[in-house]
Amino acid sequence: MEIENLRRIVIQGGGDEKEVNLLDRVITRRRFFGQAALGYGVLVSFGAGFDAALKGLFGRGLIPVAWASEADLLVTKPGMIVHNDRPINGELLPDFLNDSVTPSSRHFVRNNGIVPERAIKKDIQDWKLVINGEVNRKLQLSMADLQRFPAATLQETIECGGNGRALFRPKVRGNQWNRGAIASSRWTGIPLRYLLKEAGVKSNAVYTAHYGEDIPLGNAEPFSRGIPMAKAMEEHTLVAYQLNGEDIPALNGFPVRLVVPGWIGSCSEKWLKEIRLLDHVHDSQKMRGYSYRVPQYPVVPGTRPSQQDMVIATSWIIKSMITLPRSKTQLTAGDTVKVRGHAWAGEHEVEKVMLSTDYGMHWHETELKAPTNKYAWNDWEAELKLPVRGYYEIWARAFDDHGNTQPFRQPWNPKGYLGNVIHRVPVIASG
Repeated sequence: MEIENLRRIVIQGGGDEKEVNLLDRVITRRRFFGQAALGYGVLVSFGAGFDAALKGLFGRGLIPVAWASEADLLVTKPGMIVHNDRPINGELLPDFLNDSVTPSSRHFVRNNGIVPERAIKKDIQDWKLVINGEVNRKLQLSMADLQRFPAATLQETIECGGNGRALFRPKVRGNQWNRGAIASSRWTGIPLRYLLKEAGVKSNAVYTAHYGEDIPLGNAEPFSRGIPMAKAMEEHTLVAYQLNGEDIPALNGFPVRLVVPGWIGSCSEKWLKEIRLLDHVHDSQKMRGYSYRVPQYPVVPGTRPSQQDMVIATSWIIKSMITLPRSKTQLTAGDTVKVRGHAWAGEHEVEKVMLSTDYGMHWHETELKAPTNKYAWNDWEAELKLPVRGYYEIWARAFDDHGNTQPFRQPWNPKGYLGNVIHRVPVIASG
């Protein structure tokens, strides 16, 4: 097909001028026709078929995901991609997150301040959790006091609100999370509602405010977020003191953190020292303006709505991730390929996960496993065959019980929150 026709298909599929220019560039480099510059070291063609690539890939204004560049990486936890070290923020690649229960060593790290010395030294000698504000009785609880309450151990999914930010176009500022700022681990602690009932919640309490011991950077306020009372009283919202049966690691909130499952991760305050009940919506620096807020209506990519049109980001929306095979795996045409991953849906339930190997022209339903408990992610798996040699992309698209599904292209917002575009994993089938 002539280059000009290919340009027309990209434009009709919603591609912008930059993508058309990129398409010109890769064509002039002959990468479109399968040169080794794809990064696989072999000559490839589109294994799913040229017409499928034109309609399902370029026809949607997309380019092969294998052409994306990769940044240099720093490591703290084994395999961790570190986005910055002051404060420390890092994620794992999807194939590191294949476990049904995320190991502590593979739990992402999202910090807004400096890790407190108490957490580094694992020192709880004078630590207290204070519960105050719109309560009948102020509480000051030591670790021993906390552990006298009935404990619960639940598998709960926490995901950074900016997970997927690197996939927004045009690009937005902030940590360029790809897909690995998520974990579904086992947390042990006390349901927050037990502590609030002990304190006695006043009738005018409508919102919480949480404070941790992390040290703010520069002139920033101490990091603080909050949640509505209904979520605070939900049985799965925990004041946690163990991660996967052990003390919470320093980077993840030792000695105690909130776990507010299904909602954006900033709600799950680390290094917790105070929970204050308010008679109004919490208005800290990280609750105002554009911080952890999204437009209340779809916006033109690259535009910035007024602050009055921004609403607090709360629960996650339907999303899935492929953990096997890993990106750029070499496979054999005609062999059975096992594909595995996870799906989650915030306050909703995952209904199904579909896979495609021909750029969305045809879809195959996966075997979806029930979650361990509410707010744990769903594991899914399937077996596929790549019929002929060439370049393929395995696409995963999840659906929830309210009819919501993942988009082919990421809807835009000015802070890059709640990214849930379909996951695309490039692979090569050799003959």
